[in-house]
Amino acid sequence: MLDTSARLLRLLSLLQTRRDWPSAELAERLGVAARTVRRDIDRLRSLGYPVHSTPGVAGGYRLGAGAELPPLLLDDDEAVAVAVSLRTAANGTVTGIEETSLRALAKLEQILPARLRRRVNTLQTHTVRINRAGPTVDADVLTRVAAACRDREQLRFDYTDHGGERAPRRTEPHSLVTKGNRWYLVGWDPDRRDWRTYRADRMDLRTPNGPRFAPREPPGPDVAAWVQHRLAHAMWPYEARFLLHAPAAEIDGQTSGTVEPVDERSCLLTLRGDDLHLIAVTVAFMGVGFEVLEPAELKDHLDALGRRLLSSRI
Repeated sequence: MLDTSARLLRLLSLLQTRRDWPSAELAERLGVAARTVRRDIDRLRSLGYPVHSTPGVAGGYRLGAGAELPPLLLDDDEAVAVAVSLRTAANGTVTGIEETSLRALAKLEQILPARLRRRVNTLQTHTVRINRAGPTVDADVLTRVAAACRDREQLRFDYTDHGGERAPRRTEPHSLVTKGNRWYLVGWDPDRRDWRTYRADRMDLRTPNGPRFAPREPPGPDVAAWVQHRLAHAMWPYEARFLLHAPAAEIDGQTSGTVEPVDERSCLLTLRGDDLHLIAVTVAFMGVGFEVLEPAELKDHLDALGRRLLSSRI
């Protein structure tokens, strides 16, 4: 069993990891009786930490916001992850946190042990970032959305869709997903009774949040994969399918499309986009023979491309 000081630090660390903790679960994690947890909670309160009690038979505890920031307890891997994330944020796509990220990083690196500073510096030195143009998201938006996901509070916001139309929306937020330079919120739309994705940079949050809600089963076991699939199928107005005269293993990695093997010498390729001409160029320059399966109008774009290339010969 941990001694009192070590147990208090462990208790404080647990309270920092999520919003609500049932008393019985804290006791199990610490390997003590529930009355010991109550005494330890009282000790934390006497030290100035605002620990609130939640009523009921299955009551528990919550670490509230206080006048002073409590010590953040991190293990080695967590400390390295935070340091690398802060360095990335200083050059990232979340607006308004570049300077604060650098200040926080300076404080963190000051107290990092030498072995961890070496790990962080080694990783940063040998990492090259490609700056990509794209939308940026206000840090306050991401913070408020993440808090609503954690606290299971309905979000109310004005949303600008792909066509530029702006309309009021509400959702039961589940999680944030990043893809490239974009942030997506996955949430249940109670008006449309379906799971939806929202671009965070297109959300104008309203205050206050809506009521709390009971958690739902997510739309898939892997939310990131669900978002990837949804974006691939819902974002683009055109979908084209080809029979490629090459094995799937040769094509995988050359394209962002979906590749399905047919046999040892051929495969099916599905490409999606907002311009059939660009789809035609993409498949034409893959360097393998192919047949257009659909749509039929794509053949006209390929014919036009072929004529243009032939007329350009020297």
